[in-house]
Amino acid sequence: MTSRDAAAGIATTAVGIAVRNRLTVATAESLTAGLVAATLANTPGASAMLQGGVIAYQNSVKAAVLGVPETLLAEVGSVDGGVAEAMADGARRACGADIGISTTGVAGPDPHDGKAVGTVFVGVATSRGAASFEYSFAGDRQSIREQAREAALARLLAALGDAGYRS
Repeated sequence: MTSRDAAAGIATTAVGIAVRNRLTVATAESLTAGLVAATLANTPGASAMLQGGVIAYQNSVKAAVLGVPETLLAEVGSVDGGVAEAMADGARRACGADIGISTTGVAGPDPHDGKAVGTVFVGVATSRGAASFEYSFAGDRQSIREQAREAALARLLAALGDAGYRS
């Protein structure tokens, strides 16, 4: 099974759960640059749950559009769990969604903000708060981006599967 097939399978399950539970999703993506949103959008039924997404490659966009505190970006850089959480919450609020999902990290070829190539953070935000998850992926730039997409979709699926969740 290819990475694309795995991501599509996770997205199909996530879209189905979101639609059944009338939950909406928004994305905020840095290193994946829209891969998460595009994978969701390629799934039949996505129009009932995907509110929108923001590609925030630059810190200025993270701050201005998603509301990531500039002080946080200055202190820790863009590759950080707190930044991932703020991005996810910013997407959720900006798009009026129940769940926000974000990606930020280093796809390479060089380290960034003192973080090694393959370091990725996925953020998830709901009305109950936000959390982040750190990963260390191996491979070339494209492989790291694809692994980050899969991780984000898996975290979305986990958030959707939280039986106690209601916006």
